[in-house]
Amino acid sequence: MAEQDNPTDTRPPAAPNGAPIETAPPSARARPSRRKYGALGAALVVVLAVLVWWHPWSRMSPAGPSATGGPHASHGGPGRPGDLPQPVQVATATTGAMPIVLTALGTVTPLATVTVKSQLAGYLQSVEFREGQMVKQGDLLAQIDPRPYQISLANAEGVLAKDMALLEEARLDLKRYQTLLAQDSIARQQVESQASLVKQYEGQVKSDRANIETFKLDLTYARIIAPVSGRVGLRQVDAGNYVTPSDANGIVVITQLQPISVIFTTSEDNLPAIMKQLRGGVKLTTTAYDRNNATSLETGSLDTVDNQIDTTTGTIKLRSLFPNADLSLFPNQFVNARLLIDTIGNAVIVPTSAVLNGAAGPFVYVVKPDSTVTVRHVKTGPVDGERASIASGLAAGERVVTDGSDRLREGAKITIPAEHPGAASGAGIKGTKGTEGIAGAAAASEASAAAGASHVHGQHRRHPPPGNP
Repeated sequence: MAEQDNPTDTRPPAAPNGAPIETAPPSARARPSRRKYGALGAALVVVLAVLVWWHPWSRMSPAGPSATGGPHASHGGPGRPGDLPQPVQVATATTGAMPIVLTALGTVTPLATVTVKSQLAGYLQSVEFREGQMVKQGDLLAQIDPRPYQISLANAEGVLAKDMALLEEARLDLKRYQTLLAQDSIARQQVESQASLVKQYEGQVKSDRANIETFKLDLTYARIIAPVSGRVGLRQVDAGNYVTPSDANGIVVITQLQPISVIFTTSEDNLPAIMKQLRGGVKLTTTAYDRNNATSLETGSLDTVDNQIDTTTGTIKLRSLFPNADLSLFPNQFVNARLLIDTIGNAVIVPTSAVLNGAAGPFVYVVKPDSTVTVRHVKTGPVDGERASIASGLAAGERVVTDGSDRLREGAKITIPAEHPGAASGAGIKGTKGTEGIAGAAAASEASAAAGASHVHGQHRRHPPPGNP
């Protein structure tokens, strides 16, 4: 008879081979699930903490994101009674003279670079210059052994003396022959032969004198002098070497430094304005700045314009001359050349940081009397470093936002900490003007708005004006 299961039997079930099967207790089986739920709970706590800190719902108006003007709605605007005024810096548009300046990268180019070579073959007796020395045209640089050429000169002078004696004798004979011919005592042919001999001696004497001049010139070439004024480079050959005119490196290189030129290029679009000034006899001023475009090195004037436009780049070369009295410009140095073409009088001028660029073109935020801002599209003129001229769209005396515009939109309320130091201090803002006032006002506003503003600060020039159709 088969055995019946005992409901009270708590022994573990047996395996087919009779060994008991180990089972985990209930508490052990529940342990993985508890770990799983515990990790999920911790993650939920972190997410909730982030949401509480970020509180994105405070960035939306009651009507939803679409009612606030898009992604820039978090920066405030009309229709949000809880918005705080945004701290900004402003500047007043003024009138003044605005120069029209062309800026281009240029290369310092000497007016003359001469490789001094020997015109004779001989031994270099001495070198009379120091490397890096400033020399003047005509200064002695080196001396070649002149003795071989002195001997040649003496020989040529001796040949000249002999030929002159022969010429003198031939002339006397010709004179006697002519007298005898007049007496009909000699044949005419003999007289004509003597006259031809005189001409031969005259040609020989002339050739001898040319040889003498040649050897005198060789003695002059034995003294190597500076062909131009300038700075002497490194010595290419030492005294005692045999030099020849075919030496590629020569003896030394002289570079003219005073005056010196800067060659730069500009677009062919600027050529008509430049040529108009040159035809009118105007001397255009050129200033050379260092490669950081921060320090002025030298001031000169435009010398000439190249005779053709480069068809591959659409640019033309210009050369400006500089006195270079203090040797601040060095050959092959890269500089920033600023060419002053003209000056606009009574131009409306604002800081460059006030002009922003949007999809519809440049614009500025104009401060209204009720401490709000409005978007004003403008037409810009020439820009000179930190100043920009406004051709139209803005009047002198109007105030524009220069810093903090990345947190603004049409109709946004603003505050100017530099103008209200007391109010800023009462609100717990550290500092009363400049960047300290802006930083304090930003700390008093919502943390999320400050974080978002700091993330896009410095990039607002590429964004369209928020809320602008």
